[in-house]
Amino acid sequence: MNSTVSEIAQLWDRVLVKIKDRLRDQKVYDAFFDGTYIDSLDGSTMIVVTNSSLAPIIIEQKYKELATSCVEEVTGTNFQIRFVEKSEAKKIHEDKKGKPRFFADSHLDSKFTFDAFVVGDPNREAYQASLMIANSPGKLFNPLLLYSESGLGKTHLMQAIGNAIHADSPTSKVLYIAAADFIDEYIRFAQGYKEEESLKEFFKNEVDVLLIDDIQFLIGKKKTMEMFFVVFADLIKAGKQIVITSDQAPNLLEGLDERLKSRFQAGLVLSIKRPDLETSKAILRNKIAAGGLDVHDFDDDVIAFLASRFSNNVRELEGALTRLLFYTINMHPTKHITMPVATEAIRGLISAQEDRTKVTETRIIAVVADYYNLTPSQITGKIRTSQIALARHIAMYLVKSLLDTPFTKIGQVFGGRDHATAMKGVEKVEKSLKTDADMQKAISELKAKLS
Repeated sequence: MNSTVSEIAQLWDRVLVKIKDRLRDQKVYDAFFDGTYIDSLDGSTMIVVTNSSLAPIIIEQKYKELATSCVEEVTGTNFQIRFVEKSEAKKIHEDKKGKPRFFADSHLDSKFTFDAFVVGDPNREAYQASLMIANSPGKLFNPLLLYSESGLGKTHLMQAIGNAIHADSPTSKVLYIAAADFIDEYIRFAQGYKEEESLKEFFKNEVDVLLIDDIQFLIGKKKTMEMFFVVFADLIKAGKQIVITSDQAPNLLEGLDERLKSRFQAGLVLSIKRPDLETSKAILRNKIAAGGLDVHDFDDDVIAFLASRFSNNVRELEGALTRLLFYTINMHPTKHITMPVATEAIRGLISAQEDRTKVTETRIIAVVADYYNLTPSQITGKIRTSQIALARHIAMYLVKSLLDTPFTKIGQVFGGRDHATAMKGVEKVEKSLKTDADMQKAISELKAKLS
C-alpha cells in the first residue's frame, strides 16, 4: 500500500474513531489505544506502535478482533495487525533489512490446523498427503500441488502443513506467500530495488519450506516464471519442501512455463472436490462447536437443509451459518433453532442464490472478486496494489460491456470515483485485450461464469 505518512496517519485516526465508538469505555481506550500509531504498512501487514509495553499483550488478548474489524471497515482490506512497543518496531525494521518485502507477510494463520479441517471423501487424499508431508517435509512428495475451485480448503491445508512443521520444529523457516506477492517482489528485484541479498539467495538461505498460493497468477509473466523456476529448482535440489495451490490441474494451466508444468507434474498433484452432503454437515457441526455453541440446539433438519442448499464451498456454508446466528441473536432471539426459524433467517440468501443468473453490477463485482481471490470491498475500495487495480479495471470493463452502464454510474458503483477514472479503467482493459492473451483468457472465463 503506497501511502504518504500523512495519509497513513489519517487512516489510523479514522480507525481509532471506530474503536473508541465500539469500546464505549473511555478508560480502556485511554489505557491501551490512546497514542497508538501505524509504524508501517507492508503488503497485508500493519505494524501499530502502542503507548506501553503492556498494551500489546492486552490488545492481543482482548481487543485484537475489534481492531482488525475496524481496520477492515476503513480500508476494505483484511490486514494482519501486529501491536508492538516502539523498541520492537525498530527491531522488526532491522530484521527485515535485506529481505524481500513479502517476508513481512510470511505469517501463518494459527486457526488453519489439521484438527480444524473437516475430512470427507472429496478432500481425504489431499488431507492425508498434507499430513504426511507435515511429518516428513522434503522427504516424500515434492512438490505437492493441490488444486480446486475457490473456497474448498486448499489454503487451509497448505497453512496447516506450515503450522504443523512450525510446531514440531520451531526453528524451521516456513514462508507462506501468494504468487502475486512473488510477482511484485520480482518486479522490484528486476528494477534494481535490491538490498543486501538477491532474490535467489534469499530463497536459498532463508527458506526451508515454501508454501505458494494461487500459482496460476504467474501465467504470462515470462521473466517471473524464469526466476521462479530457478528458485523452485534450487529448493528441490536442497531437499526443501514446496507446496503449491492452483485453481486448475497443472496440465490445464495454459501459458504456464512448460518446465514448471513438468516439474509440478513430477510431484504429487491432488484435487479437492466440492463437499458432499455428509462432509457439509460435518463442516457445519464443526463450525457450530468452534463458535462455542451446542450442536444439539440445532434441529437435524436445519443442518441438513443448510448443507444441501449451500454446498458449493466452505465459505458459502460459513456465510449461511453466520446469517442464521445473527438472526437468532439479534432479530429473533431463540436458543433452539428449528426449520421455520432457519428458513426465515436465510430467506435473503436463498433469494440471492436464485438471482445469480441475473447480471448486475453487484454480481459482476462479486464474480471478479472471487476469480482473483479478493473481496468485493477491496475492488470498490481505495487500495491500489497491482492485483486489486487489475481486478477493478476488469470489473469496470465488464459492467460497461455487459450492461452498457454510463461511466458516471460506474464511478459511483466503484467507490464514488469520477467518470474519467471509470473510463480510463475500461480503456486500459480494451487496449490490453488487443494483444494480451492472458487478459483475453480472463475476460472469456469471467463472461462464462456470468452467463
